Amino acid sequence: MKGRSIFTYDVYAPTTVTTMLRPRRQEGQSIIHEGFNIEPPVPFSEYTDLYGNPCQRAILPVGRVTITTEVQAQVNPTKSVPNPLPAFTLVGDLPDEVMHYILPSRYCESDLHEINMLSLEIAGHLAPGYEQVEAIRTWIHQNIKYQYGVTDASTTALDVARNRIGVCRDFTHLALALCRNLCIPTRMTVGYLDKLKVMDLHAWFDVYMGGEWYTFDAVQEQTEGYRIEIAHGRDAADVAMVTQYGNATLQSLHVETQLMEPEPVQ
Repeated sequence: MKGRSIFTYDVYAPTTVTTMLRPRRQEGQSIIHEGFNIEPPVPFSEYTDLYGNPCQRAILPVGRVTITTEVQAQVNPTKSVPNPLPAFTLVGDLPDEVMHYILPSRYCESDLHEINMLSLEIAGHLAPGYEQVEAIRTWIHQNIKYQYGVTDASTTALDVARNRIGVCRDFTHLALALCRNLCIPTRMTVGYLDKLKVMDLHAWFDVYMGGEWYTFDAVQEQTEGYRIEIAHGRDAADVAMVTQYGNATLQSLHVETQLMEPEPVQ
């Protein structure tokens, strides 16, 4: 699978940016080729954040600046529904490194009474674990309207639960809050998906059960397709593709994906 993104900015004063635009190197995702370019050329440094995401840091010059990133990777299709379903993992048995994924976060108020009531309404009658997560995913898909331009960087899971409208970021935040309320570790993941009606960088969620992470996508009728993962974290605050510290305006974002002849990753 191939993915390509082109960010075009008008920069009005030298602006420091940090980006998450290079793919993760991990099991199930073999990177064949990748590129990262800033035009006009400027030096940039790289580091790895607390979640293992590769990050870039640069100072953009005044004028029109284009950031282009591309990747070609071997990836497996999204896992089908496992049989048997993975067992729910009690909080006391969770590995230390996933404990922070059951806590509330900036955009996911999983400890609020209103979120608790909604999670119980949707999934309280189901066996703990996978069935609950799938019920939450399906409910969001069926009850939240997908629409651009009605939410922004301040919109939280509670806002989405009340207003019932948003985009993939908002769908995912609500899923995170509802699943965490049921003590299911859940993280936000961003990257490329080949099966999007309107091509863009995409957000979905992963849940930890039975010792593994499983992918769920509330935007889709059913979770499917090939994905290249760029970053994951607690919510959008951890996985922003570009974070700027200065006076610059994003003029356009162009995203392309191309599905190559699939070769399963060993």
